[in-house]
Amino acid sequence: MLRRPHCILVLVTLLSLVLAACAPAPAQPTQSPPTPAATPTAGTVTITDSLGRQVTLAAPPQRVVSLAPSNTEIMFALDAGSLLVGRDDFSDYPPEALAVPSIGSLYPTVNAETVVALEPDLVLAAGITNPDDVQRLADLGLTVFATRINTTLEDVFHDILEVGTLVGRATEAEALVGDLRARAEAVTAKTNAAQDRPKVFYEVDATEPGSPWTAGPGTFMDQLITQAGGRNIGALLTEQYAQISLEQLVAEDPDVIVLGSSTYGGQTPETVAARVGWGGLKAVQTGAVYVFDDNLVSRPGPRVVEGLELLARLIHPNLFE
Repeated sequence: MLRRPHCILVLVTLLSLVLAACAPAPAQPTQSPPTPAATPTAGTVTITDSLGRQVTLAAPPQRVVSLAPSNTEIMFALDAGSLLVGRDDFSDYPPEALAVPSIGSLYPTVNAETVVALEPDLVLAAGITNPDDVQRLADLGLTVFATRINTTLEDVFHDILEVGTLVGRATEAEALVGDLRARAEAVTAKTNAAQDRPKVFYEVDATEPGSPWTAGPGTFMDQLITQAGGRNIGALLTEQYAQISLEQLVAEDPDVIVLGSSTYGGQTPETVAARVGWGGLKAVQTGAVYVFDDNLVSRPGPRVVEGLELLARLIHPNLFE
């Protein structure tokens, strides 16, 4: 068993735990998520989180700590960024988030003492947060809400609605989700009409160029590629995040290569073309190798629809001329 490099530990932890599991079928954008049983802006709010815990707030919080980049981005998208008094180290978007004090890394455990010192009314955890960390924070008297393990766009929309309800921004959340859902539907309408479904290789990490890491079956990326009108080569693997051999890549011969590895690994079409054995791949020969901001799809927040739109344009450029 090959040891995973440091960068893939970060990426895979964020991706595989946040976006893990479930069937790779595309989301059904027209299906509305369950409405949280809560009062939007005043009174007691009670919502069951992804860990099955009932979380109650007597009033909208005034001090919030985010333990995930996705939750941080949701807060700012809901015009609630001013409520944040703490964030994890990975929360670097939008740029205004960098002005929020960092609590440091979540690994190997959350610094509970630092979080408590910030005196938050609400802590927003996520699928990547160790349940033991959530329980420890709760045992220290903090109100902690864990968003879900996202496998579809509808899961992301549900998180936005629930966070909006918790922080007194339900109206803003409904408007945001309505816009995001409409944009996703517009993509699906075009890609469903496509005559072909190009084979796509999404590279997560290329520390070992001869066997790079990719997103396998049942992952959020697998679902997005499908919804964007492509066929994910990684779906042939048995694990959700795994290395694929050069022999497998050559046999599949992708039409499109998307370099999520450009975000943290600095990969480019030029570095891919220079790899031993890659020059004969169809995508390399036709110039269909693209850098891609992996944060758009590895963070289950408002920007995932932007990621879907960009993927669709890369896979079916003729549909978006």
